[in-house]
Amino acid sequence: MHSLSNRIPAVVWTGILAFVLTVFAGGVWTVLLISNVATSPAIPWAVVVMALLLWLMWQYLGGKWGPRSTSEARRRYLRATRVSGQVFAWALLAGALSIVALVGYWVVLFQLVKMPVRVLQNFSSYPLLTVALVLVMASLVSSLAEEVGFRGYFQSVLERKVGGLAAIVIASLLIAPAHGLTQGFLWPTLLWYFFVDVMFGGMAYLTKSILPGIVVHSLGLLIFFTLVWPYDTQRRLVWETGANTLFWIQVAQAIIFTVLAILAFSQLARVTKHVRAVEGNSILPVDSKTAH
Repeated sequence: MHSLSNRIPAVVWTGILAFVLTVFAGGVWTVLLISNVATSPAIPWAVVVMALLLWLMWQYLGGKWGPRSTSEARRRYLRATRVSGQVFAWALLAGALSIVALVGYWVVLFQLVKMPVRVLQNFSSYPLLTVALVLVMASLVSSLAEEVGFRGYFQSVLERKVGGLAAIVIASLLIAPAHGLTQGFLWPTLLWYFFVDVMFGGMAYLTKSILPGIVVHSLGLLIFFTLVWPYDTQRRLVWETGANTLFWIQVAQAIIFTVLAILAFSQLARVTKHVRAVEGNSILPVDSKTAH
């Protein structure tokens, strides 16, 4: 990795790594799940295998094992930094409010624009434990791969090159083809995912950590897997059926929770700034403190 980084700018190879990691992780999980369902659906061995692969990925990209010359760089790029309880709480609140808003936008978009329905595996005939474990693992695979690759490695390098806002936008644009491969390349879908990625990028930038994003991302995917995407087949275009009361409630949900999410992110920015100021003062030499 050290010799490679000498030949290729860090922003390029981290971008390649982020994209490949996201696509590869999803592909491996898909293959494992299909094999598991086809051979022994009552025994969720694919979950165990994928959990081990994710743990190995996390350990290596976080700086464990060789080569030692890249260990510190890998740990820094991962950006799995612990944050204070106050910062974590505000990040979770901002993320949760954003998820509620995004649910509203998704449902509204599905009734305004003709969009392909996401086909999910039918697990109705499988044991409940298998279904639960598969859904949790599916949520973890996408969230871990994206947060590690894009909000950790790629965005952390970009922030030092072009600043926070530009880094968030560039990372969100780079991941768009990965979303398109699984969700389709229609503009409403890509636009919705762009705002999702901006939200997670903003969270990583403000907290300087991917840990809050992993939690929110995983919970958000779990919500969509269980409460949103399975019902897309039932949604009808308002141009054909008319806009009922539920449609306008969902419009209001999207707008109101967008405002609340923005307010929460603003508070998160203030909290993180205050925490860093306090931490910065706490490590000053005694003479420097007393001099002021």
